Amino acid sequence: MDDQTMVVGQDPAAAGRPDGRTDRSGRADSARPLLIGAYAFPHGDATSNRLLQLARCAAGAGTRTLVVNDWPCELAYPPPSGEVAGVDLVTLRVRGANRLARLSARVARPVRVLRALHRCDVGRGDVSVVLLPMAMMTVGNWAVLRLALRCPVVVDASERHDRRQFRRGWLAPYYVRHRWSTFLATRLVDRATAVSTTLAAYLRRHGLQVLVVPPQVDCDEFAPARPPSLGDGLRLLYAGTPGRKDMLDVILRGIGRLSPSDQRRVSLTIAGVSRDDAAARSDLDVAVLDAVSADVAFLGRVPRDTVLTLLGRSHFSMLVRPTGGYAANGFPSKVPESLAAGCPVMLNHTSDLPSYVHDGIEGLVLGGNGPDDVRRAIERALRLRDEDWSAMSRAARSRARGSFDHRAWRDRVSAFVARDGGADRSRARSR
Repeated sequence: MDDQTMVVGQDPAAAGRPDGRTDRSGRADSARPLLIGAYAFPHGDATSNRLLQLARCAAGAGTRTLVVNDWPCELAYPPPSGEVAGVDLVTLRVRGANRLARLSARVARPVRVLRALHRCDVGRGDVSVVLLPMAMMTVGNWAVLRLALRCPVVVDASERHDRRQFRRGWLAPYYVRHRWSTFLATRLVDRATAVSTTLAAYLRRHGLQVLVVPPQVDCDEFAPARPPSLGDGLRLLYAGTPGRKDMLDVILRGIGRLSPSDQRRVSLTIAGVSRDDAAARSDLDVAVLDAVSADVAFLGRVPRDTVLTLLGRSHFSMLVRPTGGYAANGFPSKVPESLAAGCPVMLNHTSDLPSYVHDGIEGLVLGGNGPDDVRRAIERALRLRDEDWSAMSRAARSRARGSFDHRAWRDRVSAFVARDGGADRSRARSR
């Protein structure tokens, strides 16, 4: 298979072993983590951003995580960009986007990764641990990387899907693959990072050592939010792809239950999905949308820079989710990003959010996830003064800096992935 390889950052071999010294196990003194991805890395979506921040804080002081990312065949490759801060990036690309090319590239991925490492002169002793997203946990990936590099594999669990999210339930291929990957991880590895305490508890019940790491951000990327005065109207933002996990219909119904005069003071921008896609692939009822007199704008898919700009111009970002299943196991990455931008959040509590978002401080917490809960929260926001909102904005940025910035997690994550957790287990190990 003809791979095109692009290296961004330091020379991977030189960064991995500056003086060639090894310890008694044959591993270089400066061996470092290797993270494997298959996404539009580093700024493609929520998963790409999570892996970027995880990679940045996984390496100890003085080292950089090596990331080998297999660019998705079906996506156009963007123009080459500059160095990715905190990591050394090797990007693999396969010519051709037909189904056969995608399938063969996916099956051969672990071998292609090893070939790329060989071309970069990165050997077995230069890698201390392999970090693998849960979605990429396959027998092939685990066995080839584990045996060839002779180092432990640590998985990152950022979600646990519920069959009710999918129209075909148990028959949805994505859902089946997700559950199979989770099954393998609980049988083959010893350690994992998890996005929430609920998901961590599930993995611990299967005998894994788990470190809870919420979605992280780089706070230096975000300028303070500076929306217009509340006297000019309340600007709300939903940014993301709702699917069946975010209750976009409830948000619109809540706005529709405001008095006509209040609706005229509210605008809602929906970024990440078009009106047609929202009607077809989310819970949104178009009839409800047509009945709303507030200004509602659908922007469709937008670049990350546009999302950051929208956060800086909005008074609140909005998120309403169910309270169980997927929402209990996951952690919405849009919340840390909104807080880092100084845009308070208007949401209902799910997962670990009660530990980070407090009513009237970093945002406004809904009493539930119904339309009237949304209406009451918006009415509260409409009564705020500019100085009240400014205090919330400052508290949001402070919360993001202390709880979600990747620098605040570096010591904990690097120590966890470097811990000698023993060899990865097999099912032969007795419980």
